Amino acid sequence: MKINNSIIHVILTGGVGSRLWPLSRKSQPKQYLEIFEGKSLFEMTVDRNSHLANKVMVVGNVDNHHLSGKVMDKTQTSYINIVEATPRNTAAAIAFAAFASDPEDILIVTPSDHIIDKMDNYNQAINEAISKAQDGNIVTFGIIPTKPETGYGYIESKGDKVISFREKPNETTAKEFIARGNFLWNSGMFCFKAGVLLDELKQFQPDVYEKSKAVWESSKDGFLNLDLSMEIPSISIDYAVMERSKKIKVVPASFAWSDLGSFESVYDYLVSKGHRVDENRNMVIGCEKHTTFLGLQDTIFVYTDTANLILHKESSQNVKDIYSELEKQNSDLLN
Repeated sequence: MKINNSIIHVILTGGVGSRLWPLSRKSQPKQYLEIFEGKSLFEMTVDRNSHLANKVMVVGNVDNHHLSGKVMDKTQTSYINIVEATPRNTAAAIAFAAFASDPEDILIVTPSDHIIDKMDNYNQAINEAISKAQDGNIVTFGIIPTKPETGYGYIESKGDKVISFREKPNETTAKEFIARGNFLWNSGMFCFKAGVLLDELKQFQPDVYEKSKAVWESSKDGFLNLDLSMEIPSISIDYAVMERSKKIKVVPASFAWSDLGSFESVYDYLVSKGHRVDENRNMVIGCEKHTTFLGLQDTIFVYTDTANLILHKESSQNVKDIYSELEKQNSDLLN
C-alpha cells in the first residue's frame, strides 16, 4: 500500500488517572509509572506504534510534557511536541494535531495509558484502519468485548458501520449489550486524514474549530497560549464529531485491550503477568514488605510513601470519589 504522505502516530497524554490514586499523582500520572515490567504505559505506547508510523506527535500539557520528553529520550524517538496550556478535552487536542499536519497525512490517534496484547491482531487492525482512512473515512477502533464491562463506553455496530455510540452502561445494560453480540468497547483510538477530521469538526463544532485554529496559529515552538486556549469549548471528540459525522467507520478488533483505568484492571493485568496474590485473591501493589490479609478476600493494598489505599477490588471505580474529595480539600496528597 503506497502512501505518499506521512502516517503520524499522535499520542494524547492529558489524563491524570484519578482512579489510580495514590499511585497516580499530578506530578506522576499513571501513564508515566514504570510498574509494567520496568516500563511505563507511555513507553509501551511509543514502542508499539514505532514501526507503523513514520512520525510521532505528542499532545501533552504544561504539567507533564517534561515527563513525556524523558520517555522520548529514553526510546530515542524524535517527535513533534504540542504543549497545551490548559486541558480543553479531546476535540481540541486532536484538532491541534490535525492543524500541525498536512491535510493528506494519516493520523493514528491513541491515548498514552492503554495496555495492548496480541500484536498481530493489533497491526492488522491498524492497517485496515489506514486503508479506510485513505478512502476519506474517520475510523474508530471497537474492541470485541470479553465481559460485560461497565467502565467503558460501547459502539453498536453492523460490520464496519456504526449504528450508535453508547455511554458507560450499568451492569444490566452491559449484559444486554454482550448478549446482543454487535456491541464493541469504545477504545478511544482513531485513524483519519487530518483534513477530513478538520472538515467535519468545522461543520459540526465550528467554534471549537475556529478557536483551536487561532490557538494553533499563535503557538510558539508547539507551546499554546493560555488566554486563547481558555476560549475553546471543552468537548470530547466523541460528542463533537464521532456521534454526528456520516464518515465514521469502525474496525472491530480482537487484540487484547485495557485502558487500565481502575485498580481492578491493573489487578487483572498484573495477575496475567505473574504478580503474587494470596489464596483469597488479595494483592499488594507498590510494596515488598511482607503483608498478611486476615478475613479478607479480593482486597488490594496500594502502598506509596505518603498515602496508602486499601480497597475491595469491586469498589475500584469509586477511587475517583476519594480523588475528588482530596481535590476539594486542595490536598498535597494529589501532587
